[in-house]
Amino acid sequence: MSNLDWLLSRLFDFRALLDVLVVTFIIYWLLWVAQGTRALHLIRGIVSLFAMLFLLGWVLELSTLNWVLNRISPALIIAIPVIFQPELRRAFEQLGHTGSWLKNPFSNNPEDTGLDVAVDEVVRASAQLSRLRFGALIVMERETGLQDYVTKGVEIDANLTRQLLINIFFPNSPLHDAAVIIQNGRIMAASVVLPLTDNISATSNLGTRHRAAIGVTEESDAIAIVVSEETGQMSVAHSGRLIRHLDQDRLRRVLRTLLNLDQPRARRPEASIFPFTTRSTNGSVSPSGENVPAERSQPVGQNKKR
Repeated sequence: MSNLDWLLSRLFDFRALLDVLVVTFIIYWLLWVAQGTRALHLIRGIVSLFAMLFLLGWVLELSTLNWVLNRISPALIIAIPVIFQPELRRAFEQLGHTGSWLKNPFSNNPEDTGLDVAVDEVVRASAQLSRLRFGALIVMERETGLQDYVTKGVEIDANLTRQLLINIFFPNSPLHDAAVIIQNGRIMAASVVLPLTDNISATSNLGTRHRAAIGVTEESDAIAIVVSEETGQMSVAHSGRLIRHLDQDRLRRVLRTLLNLDQPRARRPEASIFPFTTRSTNGSVSPSGENVPAERSQPVGQNKKR
């Protein structure tokens, strides 16, 4: 009988271990699905909200709140596939690729991407495109992943160079008519169609490239550099706002300020799995590249038409 008890206890331990491994794999897989997409920020928001509500209901013994949360929780089983349908579809499509699901979900480290070199190449390319009057739209990824857009364009995954950017935006070339997305100092995709801003009244005097630049920065924390095909004017969009009439030196200062390249390494923003533990400098920049408070950043609609 003692041998049977020992065997049953070992079986229970094995099941407990298997249970932990399965749950760990599911969490790992969900992080892999969300990596490089806007869904990761949505997950942070949902987890943080429900954690705070459950904690509040448990500590203060709020029976009504606990009742509502207990009734809502099962509905998440249906809501999650609906909310994350694009990410789940992409994950299932890639799940069969050899070794693709073994990637580290925390490997996307923006600190080691050679941003200084990337900024220099982008600035030099933009200045030359401006002189040539070649239209261009370059999007630099920050914390919010842009993988959703990358998969809809022509994937390149090439080293970022001034010559390659100019070749991409050369008039009538196959990839010139849309955006280029830069991730971790590399050109990941070209001919990427971006969402246009919904603020039509405030951007009625702007072209499609500028409205797309504003649109993608409204939905993410990316930085978009625009070169006007008509005037050669260089602009930068961030947080749904547009900084216009930039020359090469001011463009470099603006990009370095927005990317926090002039701050000490220890003070640069650090990403966290929870939104309330993320440290960042959310100040805007003036057209001269100087820091200004966020409340003074000028909305698009207040730019004078020139």
